Amino acid sequence: MKRVLFVCLGNICRSPAAEGVFVHHLIQAGAADRFLVDSAGTGSWHVGRAADPRMRAAASRRGIALTSQARQLELADLERFDHILTMDATNLAHVQTLALERMGGPGGQARIEPLVRYCSRFKVLEVPDPYYGGADGFEHVLDLLDDACAGLLQALDV
Repeated sequence: MKRVLFVCLGNICRSPAAEGVFVHHLIQAGAADRFLVDSAGTGSWHVGRAADPRMRAAASRRGIALTSQARQLELADLERFDHILTMDATNLAHVQTLALERMGGPGGQARIEPLVRYCSRFKVLEVPDPYYGGADGFEHVLDLLDDACAGLLQALDV
């Protein structure tokens, strides 16, 4: 079983959406039984809360359910997951720093990388945080996540 964790700042917009989009792709591909998928945030502000209502609504319009509750990234996640995909450079740096602290140097089980590395239609450096923007930002994030998650599934399920 492949274990995938998506990470953003607060775990209420981008990473739960990435989790939902990836699971949606897995179900469509008949591969859901081969993956464990979760999401987390680097911060603790929203622990226990559902995804942002605007993100849930935008995802729902695409037939994607966002059912997870926010949680903070833990040291154990670095061992628990095979792949940790971050939404932006700040999240990436935070997870890499945590990995260095945990392992006393580079290493650990999880492969840590930006999710947008798997985009094929979009050429972007990160998934922007839509929290302080309008509805278009949530739609754009879902477009990016759909592209990246399709590429990720292709790369991991060969």
